[in-house]
Amino acid sequence: MISSSSGVDHGAAAPPPVREYFAMRSTVLIACGAFLLEGLALAQTRMEPGRSIGTVTTQGNLIVMELNEGALGKANLFDLAGRTLRFTPDGSGYRVENAALKWDSEFGDALSSPQATLHKFAFPFSGRNWVEFSVGMTGSIAFGPPPTSGPGSPGGGFASRAGGVSIGRFDQLAEAGRTLINREPAICVFLKPRMSGTRYLKELDDRAVVTWDLTEPFGGIQDFTWVKTVNRFQAVLFRDGSIEMSYQELAAKDAIVGVYPLVAAGAEKEIAKLKGEEHPALPGNLDVRSIKLSAVDGLFLKVTLETRGPVVAEGDAALAGIMYRVHFDRPGAPGVVWTIRGMGPRGRGGRNGSGGSRYMGMGPGVRQAVEAGGNTISIEGTLPEALAGTAPIAISAEVQAPENQSATLEQFTPRAVALAGIRSPELDLSTVKKQDGPFTVAYEAFHYLALPNDRDLACTVIKALGDKFDFLAYYSDFRIDNQEAGTPSNGPLGGGVTGIGQTERGLASFCSAGRFQWGFIQPVYAGSNQMQERPPEGVTSTDRRDVTFYAKQLGERWPDGKIPPYDLAMSQIGHEMAHRWSAFVNAKVNGETIPLGPTHWQRGLHAPVAFPYQRPTEASAMGGSFWQDNFDGTFTQLDDDYYVPATGYSYLDLYLMGFIAPSEVPDFFLLRNLVPAGKDANGHPIFKADRVKVTIEDVIAAEGPRLPDVYHSQKKFNTGMVVIVEHGKKPSRELIERTNGIAERWIDYWETTTGHRSSMTTSPR
Repeated sequence: MISSSSGVDHGAAAPPPVREYFAMRSTVLIACGAFLLEGLALAQTRMEPGRSIGTVTTQGNLIVMELNEGALGKANLFDLAGRTLRFTPDGSGYRVENAALKWDSEFGDALSSPQATLHKFAFPFSGRNWVEFSVGMTGSIAFGPPPTSGPGSPGGGFASRAGGVSIGRFDQLAEAGRTLINREPAICVFLKPRMSGTRYLKELDDRAVVTWDLTEPFGGIQDFTWVKTVNRFQAVLFRDGSIEMSYQELAAKDAIVGVYPLVAAGAEKEIAKLKGEEHPALPGNLDVRSIKLSAVDGLFLKVTLETRGPVVAEGDAALAGIMYRVHFDRPGAPGVVWTIRGMGPRGRGGRNGSGGSRYMGMGPGVRQAVEAGGNTISIEGTLPEALAGTAPIAISAEVQAPENQSATLEQFTPRAVALAGIRSPELDLSTVKKQDGPFTVAYEAFHYLALPNDRDLACTVIKALGDKFDFLAYYSDFRIDNQEAGTPSNGPLGGGVTGIGQTERGLASFCSAGRFQWGFIQPVYAGSNQMQERPPEGVTSTDRRDVTFYAKQLGERWPDGKIPPYDLAMSQIGHEMAHRWSAFVNAKVNGETIPLGPTHWQRGLHAPVAFPYQRPTEASAMGGSFWQDNFDGTFTQLDDDYYVPATGYSYLDLYLMGFIAPSEVPDFFLLRNLVPAGKDANGHPIFKADRVKVTIEDVIAAEGPRLPDVYHSQKKFNTGMVVIVEHGKKPSRELIERTNGIAERWIDYWETTTGHRSSMTTSPR
């Protein structure tokens, strides 16, 4: 999983929708398997410099980072187990109360698909009566057709194929709750991505009962548990429009809970209009003369910037790089920034409609859609609960010109404004009472600590210990607001390497004078699967992507016959750190430029490992496959493009890393138009495909030679192994032992998979 201005990588999976958090935190944001949807467009934007967010000490060969108080906000874990929430219609809203558990133990029939149909009554919700709805595997109910675009569109979100409401793969639950407002009529009973299990429906004369019996994801490298967990909850939809949500037993502690009827009136009421001074030296479209704040339907805040001259129209390439920022600050509450960003054409393949330029709204609770025309440009969204109410908020604004990426121009000094007339939809559902309503939209997001900024993490270490690390890996005793246990990776690509499809950038943003190259974006939780030395005894699987499937084969390497220690950890760190060099290159074959990636090698790329880590036949940790040519137009996939169990690096990887010469890279090939054609006697997939021969000379023709070459490239590397703890806490024994164990295996892994042509240390000194 790499993090780059080009995209995000998070373990061979679907691309996440754009999120400002990821967009702003790196020049290169790649998640194992896919680009951020808007990653390329955001590549040209300026990265904010990192800052120190904790104190650093050392313990043996480990770096201990104690976070500053509140550095990652506060967790808000689920506290409604054994309770029932009742939502009673009142006008256009709902009264909400927390009551003793009501539970119907007769579930009815299991649903074979998300679609549910009522036959005895129609359920009134969001201004309509419904006899059909979609029951999501991830604990939600959606009404009507899904949105046609955005993270909730078919295929565009993390849960779309399972029905109900879908959110993005990397969306933080703390923020995702706001993004569901006015997207589609929905009820989130316990919306948590990646859940699986059984859904049930029972219809009575006056109500319909929907029950979920689900487990969190288990057994995989990106999971937090090796075995199934119990999560039983249900929703009762009454004929009169009332809703009950009941929680019998919940192992999971993070989810979105609430009701989301559409709010479509659009009634707008002006709150305040702030006048600014003219700046004749600025272009008219960047000289903000006023900021108008309006309440829309008592739920949304609309911010309209009026400029001295017409704003650049969407579709005009001149808007790329333009940014308008509005800051909201209140003493004792975290600050909020809303941004309007001018997005240029996507680059390879294009996006943004037909490849043109457009504006995008970004920030907590902000809708992506931007209204721009004449001398005004507007965004709209909901503010966090901490900023709602009548207490004054300091509001300021700034602009950034595309030709001046290193500076911003302050347009408004902070002005105190009371945002009266806006009611936050975020509630504390454990304490809310009927008299507190009615609420048009009402929800609570239960979540772990916020994701850190990877530049802040790197700067905290480098400022304290110096620029002496090529790589930084982070591990923690706490979980963060992410549905996956792993981490993307990112960095400034220090060292001045060329000819690999990526170039050095943003060193200062990572507080590096030139050495730091790459690192994890976020800490890996000590309790996750990939931080366990081995799977628990007795856990087995028939899934080829579960490391226990290979237990017998891998155990042959060790005297005790067990899976090698920290095998999943090696899969993660070996994959992420190699993203410093792979997999971004193209090849020029017979005049055609052919992408071999991007981010991960294409599945059809023949990428055998030069120095296998633990099995005789391995495909690259960076993707691709180990293909056997059957010389009849078919090819057998002896090892796939997934990185479990841990594998080594291909000849192409090692060339890009600077460890072997071009002459040492054997010719390889790329399979196009893969069509399944059965399996061999050992269960390996067989495909029909078109074979394209590729040579290292074809790669050099597209990218130029790798410099420094193998005779002058860096061979000695140092990884900072960082354990992160919350403010006022010490690292647990498990965190220390497991991180030390991973460090020991990492040194062995690196030297084995590079053929001992490179060495690795984990010294903080």
